[in-house]
Amino acid sequence: MRQTVELLDAPQMELAAEALSSGRAIRLCVRGSSMLPSLWPGDILTIAHTSFGDVVCGDIVLVRRNVVHRVIRKENFGERVCLITRGDAVSQNDPLVEEGELLGKVTNIERNGRSMVPRREISPILRFFAWTLRHWSQLRSVCLRLHSWRQSSDRGQLRESVHV
Repeated sequence: MRQTVELLDAPQMELAAEALSSGRAIRLCVRGSSMLPSLWPGDILTIAHTSFGDVVCGDIVLVRRNVVHRVIRKENFGERVCLITRGDAVSQNDPLVEEGELLGKVTNIERNGRSMVPRREISPILRFFAWTLRHWSQLRSVCLRLHSWRQSSDRGQLRESVHV
């Protein structure tokens, strides 16, 4: 099962690309599960423009084909350099990312009211968890349901605190 972090439709993607190329940051909500456990559905990503040369292995990037995945490595193919990307919970690499397809890099993740900087390296425990989620769909479903339940209960507590 291959899911991507789907974020934008085609017109929104063009607006995002324009905003990023002009130096503005954008915020997007994660909807897929290919980046578990680093990114969860409902996370809010801040994405800033970055040059192709400044991207390093481990960065989480937005590419024009509407995917937010981690850079696994850079590779030379003749005179062109491409990025190899893959979701943390996906076993296959994405198609090659050429310079013109890179839109930006994730600079911040908001989850349950907390803000965090994305890590370039996944700890061995999280790497094992990602591998397990990749190969055991029932666990992935349970984790996603628990996450959804927690998000809805957090929103309920927030509403209660606002009304009190």
